[in-house]
Amino acid sequence: MSENLQKLGEDVVKVLCEIYDPEIPVNIYELGLIYDVQISENFEVKILMTFTAPNCPVAETMPVEIKEKVEKIPTINKATIDITWDPPWQKDMMSEEAKLELGFL
Repeated sequence: MSENLQKLGEDVVKVLCEIYDPEIPVNIYELGLIYDVQISENFEVKILMTFTAPNCPVAETMPVEIKEKVEKIPTINKATIDITWDPPWQKDMMSEEAKLELGFL
């Protein structure tokens, strides 16, 4: 991966760390909801994510929020957010920091 794409990936992760699950006081990245971030050579981002539950109240609005915020990064041309339920989200997908924040450690 080129240095520019790596830096861009770090910028995308920073943006994801600013977006919080409305029911849990932890950002979606540390919560383990982001499964994959891919950046193409023409600066298009594809994010594969899930939710804590299929009936999550922000399942329709959060992908729009993520897309809008990622596309504000100056060199990003387009962001696509794909939702998956496979594998289903589990508490062990959270970072150590998130588990500590929520009292699981």
